[in-house]
Amino acid sequence: MSEVRKRTVAEAVAKDVVDDQLFVKPRSHARCFSLSSTGANSLCLSISLCGKRKAPSHLLKEDIESEDDAKLDVDELSKTLPQGTDHTPEILGSALSGLSDRWKNWVIRGIFTFLMIGGFCFIIYGGPLALMVTVLVVQVKCFEEIINIGYAVYRIHGLPWFRSLSWYFLITSNYFFYGENLMDYFAVVINRTDYLRFLVTYHRFVSFCLYIIGFVWFVLSLVKKYYMKQFSLFAWTHVALLIVVTQSYLIIQNIFEGLIWFIVPVSMIVINDVMAYVFGFFFGKTPLIKLSPKKTWEGFVGGGISTVVLGLLISYAMSQYRYFVCPIEYSETLGRMTMECELSYLFKPQEYTLPSYLKIVPNMFKWKSTITMYPFMLHSLSLSVFSSVIGPFGGFFASGFKRAFKIKDFGDVIPGHGGIMDRFDCQYLMATFVNVYISSFIHTVSPQKLLQQVFTLKPEQQLQLFQTLQDSLQHRGLLNAS
Repeated sequence: MSEVRKRTVAEAVAKDVVDDQLFVKPRSHARCFSLSSTGANSLCLSISLCGKRKAPSHLLKEDIESEDDAKLDVDELSKTLPQGTDHTPEILGSALSGLSDRWKNWVIRGIFTFLMIGGFCFIIYGGPLALMVTVLVVQVKCFEEIINIGYAVYRIHGLPWFRSLSWYFLITSNYFFYGENLMDYFAVVINRTDYLRFLVTYHRFVSFCLYIIGFVWFVLSLVKKYYMKQFSLFAWTHVALLIVVTQSYLIIQNIFEGLIWFIVPVSMIVINDVMAYVFGFFFGKTPLIKLSPKKTWEGFVGGGISTVVLGLLISYAMSQYRYFVCPIEYSETLGRMTMECELSYLFKPQEYTLPSYLKIVPNMFKWKSTITMYPFMLHSLSLSVFSSVIGPFGGFFASGFKRAFKIKDFGDVIPGHGGIMDRFDCQYLMATFVNVYISSFIHTVSPQKLLQQVFTLKPEQQLQLFQTLQDSLQHRGLLNAS
């Protein structure tokens, strides 16, 4: 075959290969590779392609949305996000310079753990309003840390309006959830104010309208070459709202049921976290889960037992004070929130008879075969078991999330610990369980919620309800007929 004909056939084959988008990736250390084709007449062609591999121009425009897509490297993410476990205050760093890294981390974590516990006690002293404000601040910070990872992962710092949209959806979600709480517990007061009555009556409609504004805003902000990134972060934002805002709403509801329903579960998670770290640090040898290599079975079991024991002691101590056990309600007489109530049976000592298989020891020492305790302690036992066995999985979930993006922490707000989300990953899971537990086994319908629904009725419907209720009370002898 003539040289001219060989060259023509080779060019045709090369064109077909390129048009079909069949590229052979060269080895990382080579700059040349070859394409071979064997024809029906045993004609072998070898085409040597050297230099930088280049895709056709139509691929660069359609398949690659932006230059950042080719630059996305998760390995570099930890360099762009602050990491708290590696962040040590300069004063502490110099004071602990003689210690090994392992013991230095132990001391730093210990110092800031006690500082956080002290701060938590101070906030409790400030009352329920201080706790609610703290929950809101923590929620905002956790949302910021999660969203910042999304920005770093998708390299979308320049996307139009997306940072503003993320915070707008956060504000809208808080308006809806916090408004629901206000209506549940302060409906009587709000309905007395004319300009607020509209917001109460149409709260959910107003919330929906606010969300739709954000939705339309997002659609109008779409840019052709950023479609995938924008929709990915739209989903990312909503998942963050689901994890953070919804759980915060449940935490606020738990606080209104009585501070004990907030403080005891939070304390159990703290105890489990601290004691699991202590037992794991000194005795840990057996790995627990691959997602978190530093977690050990010794720490898991030691932390669980400590949580059950100390949780019962805290529950016993707090059950004796009305400040902790009474629901938070609005008093029309006093014109403010109060924590005065007739104690529930949960917080009145009850005598329980021990089962037969537990009477052996009391009978040997001629002790009583009964035990007096607060019924709440039995419920706290359920809470402590959940916080010990299931609670850590919130941390494992967060560990897997961080490993997916090859980062150690969500932030560097707390030296030795990481970000706010690093400390509250288990708390959100616990808050959901407590809320479900209260609504399933404890909760009774409150007068405030019923009144809120009554005030939404038309005047003639309210009169009809009043007459029906009055007749029922008189029929049962609870109200004298006038």
